[in-house]
Amino acid sequence: MTKYKLKNKLQVILTPQKETKAVTVLVLVGVGSRYETKAVAGISHFIEHMMFKGTKKRPNTLILSQELDKVGAEFNATTTKDNTSYYIKVNSEHLELALDMLSDMIFNSKLEPEEIEREKGTIVEEINMYEDNPLISLGFLLEEVVFKGNTLSKDEGGTKKSVRETTRKKMLDFKNKHYFLKNMVISAAGNFKENEIKKLINKYFNYNNENILKINFNKFKSKQTKPQINLKYKKTEQIHLAFGFLGPSYTDKDFITANILSVILGGSMSSRLFINIRERHGLCYHIGSGLSVYQDTGNLSIRAGLDKNRIKKAIELILNELREIKNKGITKQELNKAKEYIKGKMILNLEDSSSVAEWYGRQQLLIGETKTPEQKIAEIMKVSKSDVDQVAKKMFQTKNINLALIGPFKDKNKFLKLLKI
Repeated sequence: MTKYKLKNKLQVILTPQKETKAVTVLVLVGVGSRYETKAVAGISHFIEHMMFKGTKKRPNTLILSQELDKVGAEFNATTTKDNTSYYIKVNSEHLELALDMLSDMIFNSKLEPEEIEREKGTIVEEINMYEDNPLISLGFLLEEVVFKGNTLSKDEGGTKKSVRETTRKKMLDFKNKHYFLKNMVISAAGNFKENEIKKLINKYFNYNNENILKINFNKFKSKQTKPQINLKYKKTEQIHLAFGFLGPSYTDKDFITANILSVILGGSMSSRLFINIRERHGLCYHIGSGLSVYQDTGNLSIRAGLDKNRIKKAIELILNELREIKNKGITKQELNKAKEYIKGKMILNLEDSSSVAEWYGRQQLLIGETKTPEQKIAEIMKVSKSDVDQVAKKMFQTKNINLALIGPFKDKNKFLKLLKI
């Protein structure tokens, strides 16, 4: 892995992989929904959409997509709360096309008013789709209460109102403020010659659009002193439920430990929650836990789809598992199994050039440094049973409980009295 900066401050990470014939080029920008004000909510995501709508060189979507389709390329983009990413994966013979295309889209997109108006309808329908899908909207509902009062509480798509009120001027102002080279990382992984790709990056990313403004986000500070509930009424047969507990950030010393704790709780089909709630009691089809992590904070969540007639029992059993792990701790067998699970998943995921490019690029953008998989595995293996026990005691307290629930319920009080660990 090679890491360097261009003269214009653009950060570059190159990870050659001789065992593949593909190459992935990923461009990450340090902007997402947490950088937005209410007036421009969802604009990071809107800009991401517009990058595929035509450039001066490639005037419309059809020309742009056909050029990539004719070489069988994979291409897409994603907007999260703290970053926006664009990637193209191609046969290594077409490396130059990937770099040319990404550069053209990011720096030369036309953002035509008629295309912006047309895309508003598409994004509003995307918002409708997410609202109608409880598996997706449940995550929005949970972080709305976990990160109450902070821009992290808002979902990436914005609102239908903010989308409809987006103008080309708002878009250009926001893009010019955040899409500057010091705020970007290029991460390439796959089959390439290092001297060749360096020349191509210099050729296609030789821009100078430095922003002298310092771009900040509002750091999250929790004011929670008691359990909180976010209830969404929906006439359904199955209840969608999520518990959330404030967790560590990317750079927190407890980050890896909390991930191990999450795996033990609900990260696999042999985890505590899966065995107890699904296999022994038959209360759900799906249950699991996961960690959402940001630059200043995080969220350990437990999600389940439950029988609406047995929801009280399910909540009591889930909280009892948390109480058990807080009071009695984990076993050494669980610790070793979780470590090997994380290690195995990491190795399998990093077989693909896209995952490797993201692994290094995201670390560099959000943390400012990169660790190899081997270094990360070594850190995982150092975590002790007492480390996990201490994090569980700190995290799983009654005052820290957040509950999001989608179902045919309107009374929060019937659930509040159950929320004790």
